[in-house]
Formats: sequence, C-alpha cells, structure tokens
Amino acid sequence: MLAVAYDLKVFFTVVGKPVRRVRPADVLAFMTAQRTGGDGRLQVAGAGGGGVSARTLRRRLSSVSGLYGFLLARGDVTVNPVPRGLPTRRERQRPGQGVPLVRAPRTLPRVLDPAEVDALTAALRTHRDRAMAAAMVLGGLRRCEVLGLRLGDLRFGERRVLVAEGKGGHQRLIPVSPRFFAEVSAYLEAERPAQAATDAVFTVLKGPRRGLPLSADGLDEILDGARRRAGLAHATCHQLRHTCLTQLRKAGMSLEAVQAQAGHASIESTRIYLHLGDDWLASQYRRAAEAIDAQLLPGSIPAGAR
Repeated sequence: MLAVAYDLKVFFTVVGKPVRRVRPADVLAFMTAQRTGGDGRLQVAGAGGGGVSARTLRRRLSSVSGLYGFLLARGDVTVNPVPRGLPTRRERQRPGQGVPLVRAPRTLPRVLDPAEVDALTAALRTHRDRAMAAAMVLGGLRRCEVLGLRLGDLRFGERRVLVAEGKGGHQRLIPVSPRFFAEVSAYLEAERPAQAATDAVFTVLKGPRRGLPLSADGLDEILDGARRRAGLAHATCHQLRHTCLTQLRKAGMSLEAVQAQAGHASIESTRIYLHLGDDWLASQYRRAAEAIDAQLLPGSIPAGAR
C-alpha cells in the first residue's frame, strides 16, 4: 500500500492536474518524463539520473490505472485515462491486442549455489528460522505462503503441505522435504509459545509480540541478519524460492510438475526455469547439434570429440 500511495503521489505531482482533468496525453507525457529524467520532480532516478526503470514505470502506471478503475466503478470519473496499450494495424481485427505501454525486460532470477544455501542455513539461529528457510528453498513456497501456513496445513504423515492462501487465491497440496518437517517439528515442540492465541505456524518468539503471527518484515529481518552473518551478498526469500524451482527442474522434474509445485497459474511463468537449468540446456543443445552435424557433415567429426 505504501508503494501504491507513493506511485500516486509521483504521478499527480508530475502531472500537476486534479484527478478529473487527467487525460491520456498527460499519462504519455508522464511516461516520457519518468523514463528520460527530463522532469526533476519525484522520479527516484537510477544511476546517472537517467530516469526510472521500465519495471518501476509499469508499476506506477498500474497504480494509477487501478485508482481510476476504482473511481470509474464508483461513478466519480467517466473514463480511465491510462491507455491499455498502443494501437497497431491489427487492432481492428483483435481489439485490446495493442502493443503494451511499457515493455519491461524479463531477466533471469538470481539463484543460490549449494555452498551459499549451506552457509545461510548455518547462520540461522532457531528451528523456526530454519524451517521457514527450508519451506522456501526445499518446497518453493513464496514468503506470503510460508507466513500464511496454519497448523492444520501441515500433513506430517504425508510429508506434504497445504498452501491454502496461494497467489490469486489458488490452493495446492505439495510435497516438501523431510528436512522441513524435522525443523518444524523441533520448533513446535521446543520454541513455539504454548500460549500463542493463533493457529499460524510461525510466530514471534520474543518481546511484546511473543506468540503473535510473524510478519513479512520480521521474516525479512531474520533473513537479512543471517545473510550478514554468513557473509553473503544476496539471499532473499524470492531467491530461495527460485533456487528450489531451478534445482527441481535441473534434477529432471517436468515443467508441468514444477508449475504445480510453484503454484503458477500459467505455464509461461514456469518456462523461465528452462533457462536457469544450464546442464539441461547444454545437454539439449549438444544432442541437437550432434544430430545436425551428422546430417550436414557426415563423417567429419572425430569419434572422440562426440
């Protein structure tokens, strides 16, 4: 919510118009000013003062569009000034299929190597903390899904976890490594406050909030401290999840199975893990290249080079 509020502050400060007077031309001018750095007001420019990133601009436009969508539903405005996309020659045949206003680059997520995972795990101080990390790096859970786990969601006999509050409201029942269940069992037996008035699995262990559900900021703080103690440059919740899904794919798990484990609504979101599995990609290329070479240049490759 704070990010959305700031996005709206940036937009209306730069545009300089009341809500009802904003037009699509104002939105396009805002985009230009944000990307080029030509307007000195509220940009949070990147290195060199060249304007904000494509991802930041896309998020800001989404925040503005969401506000106008709400106002439109309430009847406060008659139109949403944020264009859905730029028109193309095919727009007449396929309405709504125009070019997106902002194309954000799709980059590969950073993953941790086994030594980094071991160092991070060793730097975590409690069974609770190790259980949360294991849920992400061994089960592929999102941060919000870890914090949303309830005691009834843990299927100890099956070594599975019910993610009842997944992204987009989707539920899934997924297997998780026995290491997670060993850590969570030790946490429930020795660390979780007996008087906790919540069925959330992971709670605060000390201080005035003892026994209350752990917050996202609390989990980030725990991970930040462990990362510093381990001397790691990176190790976020999202990177732990990416590490798990990448390793599952590299180990031969089918793309559809990785999708189910990850809770992706679309297989397109899972395809990125094809590119992270270097061994898989290299083996696929070698097999295809050998077949091509055999067809185009038969007998030209020494047997020992294959």
